[in-house]
Amino acid sequence: MSMSTSMNVFLFPGQGSQHKGMGEGLFQKFPSEVSAASEILGYSVSDLCLQDKDGLLGQTLYTQPCLFVVNALSFLEKMEDGSAAPSFVAGHSLGEFNALFAAGVFDFLTGVRLVRQRAQLMSQAQGGGMAAILKCPEETIRAVLDEQFPTLDIANLNSPNQIVISGAITDLDRCLPALQKAGATCIRLRVSAAFHSRHMRPAMEAYSNFLKGFKFESPKIPVISNVTAQPHTPETLSSLLARQIVSSVRWTESILYLIHQGVSEFVELGPGKVLTKLAVEIQKSAPAISQSSQPVATHQVAKPSSSQEPIPQPKQEQEAPKALSY
Repeated sequence: MSMSTSMNVFLFPGQGSQHKGMGEGLFQKFPSEVSAASEILGYSVSDLCLQDKDGLLGQTLYTQPCLFVVNALSFLEKMEDGSAAPSFVAGHSLGEFNALFAAGVFDFLTGVRLVRQRAQLMSQAQGGGMAAILKCPEETIRAVLDEQFPTLDIANLNSPNQIVISGAITDLDRCLPALQKAGATCIRLRVSAAFHSRHMRPAMEAYSNFLKGFKFESPKIPVISNVTAQPHTPETLSSLLARQIVSSVRWTESILYLIHQGVSEFVELGPGKVLTKLAVEIQKSAPAISQSSQPVATHQVAKPSSSQEPIPQPKQEQEAPKALSY
């Protein structure tokens, strides 16, 4: 594709972007969709997102379906406003299901059912953990894991400066000091399991069987796969959705692929602006690409939360800020 052609991509966030109050203003615009989704899920999506009286929004079982609904409604609102279809769509982890919905691979309620099952299976996994590793080269992290902690996996390659590792808590306890010694900042994530790692294999296998009951349409818009950082094909779509649960989210490569295709505008649909920040950071890390393409324009569409701040850069392990994606 010509690098001079103006192209855009719609980005959909995953876990880490949720916050109380998300979806405000959207639920009233799409009452039939919200009612149908709530019936499938067995609880009021709008009440949980806007009020979260019982503190459930941060639990995977609820986070994923609620994020899917808010992301999807953000897309529907964008289309109702008369926006043209994007050149590409992509989503981070859970957000990939929104990208597939936007591309016409399945309808809204099918997406709710797909995400409900994914959330149930992933929430059943227990005992593992995740940590974000900041300001440390991927090569250094891989070397430490390969040589000293081979039972840990890289879960998310979010940007050159933000990589998430996943595995058993005891292994993380021993690994993080080694990475800190190598100059990294390590941030624990508040998760119940080691997502995007080998520990999720039972969930992957169960989800693979579940997906056999669905027939998907071919994407009308290219959808970037988290597993391959390339556009999905109809032949491998189901298998890649299952594999995503145990695979690294190759987000940096996905954004670089899009820039190489001529994408110069990144539009984030959903709560927060995590992916918008990552897109800017990734382009800055690739000066050769930046010089040969137009500057990236970023737009964050859904109402942002005041708690969604840039990731701080401390010199030791600390609590996770909310501007992390996993």
